[in-house]
Amino acid sequence: MIEIQPVSELAATVSVPGSKSITQRALIAAALAAGRSTLIEPLVSEDTDYSSAALRAMGVSLTTEPDRWTIDGTGGAICAPGQPVFLGNNGTATRFLTSVAALAQGECIIDGDERMRQRPIAPLLEALRGWGVAVESMQGNGCPPLRLQANGLSGGRTVLPEGRSSQYLSSLLLVAPFAREQAELEVQGEILSKPYVAMTLSVMADFGIAVEVAPDFSFFRVPQGVYRARDYRIEGDASNASYFWAAAAIAGGRVTVTNVPVLSIQGDIMLVPLLGRMGCTVTQTGNGITLERSGGLEGVSVDMGNMPDVVPTLAVVAAFAEGETEISNIAHLRIKECDRLHAVVTELGKIGVRVDEYPDKMVVHGRGGRGLRGAEIETYNDHRMAMSMALAGLRVPGVRITGETCVKKSFPDFWQRFALLH
Repeated sequence: MIEIQPVSELAATVSVPGSKSITQRALIAAALAAGRSTLIEPLVSEDTDYSSAALRAMGVSLTTEPDRWTIDGTGGAICAPGQPVFLGNNGTATRFLTSVAALAQGECIIDGDERMRQRPIAPLLEALRGWGVAVESMQGNGCPPLRLQANGLSGGRTVLPEGRSSQYLSSLLLVAPFAREQAELEVQGEILSKPYVAMTLSVMADFGIAVEVAPDFSFFRVPQGVYRARDYRIEGDASNASYFWAAAAIAGGRVTVTNVPVLSIQGDIMLVPLLGRMGCTVTQTGNGITLERSGGLEGVSVDMGNMPDVVPTLAVVAAFAEGETEISNIAHLRIKECDRLHAVVTELGKIGVRVDEYPDKMVVHGRGGRGLRGAEIETYNDHRMAMSMALAGLRVPGVRITGETCVKKSFPDFWQRFALLH
């Protein structure tokens, strides 16, 4: 357990580790490329360790140093691992590497921890079957563990029946160039988290594969080919930077994050102008962004369907604003590392914040932080719960975070960098 110490007005400059989302996409593109690639300043964390170990088990040569990884790509030739691939609660890797495993020849089993075995993946499996992949949920519930009798991708046209998780779509796109026939993908239903799909397309283009895409992301045509090996620099993680910008919004003063650019390809960068709407001032500082607050915060109404990972951050900031903040289109938070929608409502309630919970939204009733109290916060083994709820302790004495080591999933030295705010 760690107790957060309140601070007065901030004046801090920090950097954050490389983007988890970009690291995992670039890692797969490099692993499937022809030739040697170097990833510069990738994220080293529990999640990316799982991804790296899985790719090694599939025959990829990967050498890691603290600030750069060297990958000898296979040109799309993936080996069937000799034993089940365990991916913990890494939802991104589980979905991405299921499609990568389909490129192999032979049996592949993809598994995860108890929570991962509760997280749905059936729409991805259905789309893979449309490309000729023999894959099943071994428990018959549409969740891992999964068994593939892999024989590559036939290609042609397939349908993703549910677009609410962008990870399904990104998974299919990343392997589509290696299909035996040109691959086409139709997406049905509402497509959430579109910036993550745009990120995938950007990484694919950087590695030499340009995808034809409908403006509404409902259809994709992917050319056959092989990724080109290259050196690739990973920008700082906008989701993890959100905690430091939010710290300035909550405690007052200013915080500069030095390595997340204004023109980031990460959708979570859009939290910054949203904090501007609430009353903060935003400026570009070199290759980074400075956020400053000297006055009060006002509640907002916002559709967060495209920024699910920073919903907990916004909800905690909203507790210190004046008036209601309505955060809508967030039902997909319920299938993250925990039911984040319910968890945020529950834990904010412990410190005295009134939050109304609905199936697909929450309403935070802010009172400028008045009347709040310290409490012991449950993290549900969810890194984003730990990091976002810690923010409340910058203003409220007695906020204690249990299970704080869960930050290793995406930000292993978070508490050391968070201490720089004091």
